Amino acid sequence: MAVPLQIHPSVASLPGPKDSYGRAMNYLRISLTDRCNFRCLYCMPAVGMKFQPRDEILTDEELIRTVGLFSQLGVNKIRLTGGEPTIRPHLVDIIREIRRFDGIDEVSMTTNALILSRNARELKDAGLDRINVSIDTLDPVKFKMMTRGGRFDLVWDGINAADEVGMKPIKLNTVVVRGHNEHEIDRMAELTLEHDWHVRFLEIMPMEGVGIVYDEGLVTSAESQATLEQRFGPLQPLETDPSDPARLWKIPGARGSIGFISPISAPFCEACNRVRLTADGKIRLCLIRPDEVDVRDAMRSGASDDDLLRLLRSGVWRKPWGHRVAEGDRNTIRGMSQIGG
Repeated sequence: MAVPLQIHPSVASLPGPKDSYGRAMNYLRISLTDRCNFRCLYCMPAVGMKFQPRDEILTDEELIRTVGLFSQLGVNKIRLTGGEPTIRPHLVDIIREIRRFDGIDEVSMTTNALILSRNARELKDAGLDRINVSIDTLDPVKFKMMTRGGRFDLVWDGINAADEVGMKPIKLNTVVVRGHNEHEIDRMAELTLEHDWHVRFLEIMPMEGVGIVYDEGLVTSAESQATLEQRFGPLQPLETDPSDPARLWKIPGARGSIGFISPISAPFCEACNRVRLTADGKIRLCLIRPDEVDVRDAMRSGASDDDLLRLLRSGVWRKPWGHRVAEGDRNTIRGMSQIGG
């Protein structure tokens, strides 16, 4: 992959530690657990999934310490992911502690929303600003099949509960998989006509354990956009933050927007501003590359905050330019639920 001589100036000017290409990392995605109450076909294999032993998962104290160190380096955006983050014990307390750090401007969460209706208000009051919901179909039967057992009605209740308590903007993420849901994405897009929601269509990624699904199921963003324009006519382009992986459009007259996230057909590595913290305490430098920095073992070996800050800076510095899926490199080592999308 050719490396451009310059990156987008708005990304270079962000707060946060910089990598060797000049990109500033101001966005930390934290996997709270590798476990999930769904088994989505593009995320986990149907059988044989192995989860981390409990004692290998970061404790609450270790997790909060790591966030505090990143906030000292200039990270100002936190996204909680999984697995499914709502099944992590003490989630409300974790969010409240994260919001105590100076400089943290936004805390969001990616969730399947299955149990979100139970505590949406409590999470909002603790400091959760907004949510992204993974939802690939509005057909309850197909939903149960694609999630291998999920209940659509409970997810829908969770989305509406988040909307009612003001977690805005609501973003709905749909992974488009050939042979499963590519012919019904217009129904997802229709939601933006009545709601001020952001519906985003994602290309499937070749993660560990779901390679066959990727090989048979990839639908490019260009194909998805063509499908929508056959139904709604030309989409209206919207201004997009270069560090946002979604390219934004809208159906003329719609309240909400449509986004296309194209990590395979149109990689956005040039504007990448994020690193990931896995549930077992590794800093993952690129979603589809196996480069990691072990923070957990350093902490448990007695490293001081200064030691850890140096470790984090040096790790970010060696962040690779981008993935090499186009060249056939799929050496991810971990599945999506283990990394935290």
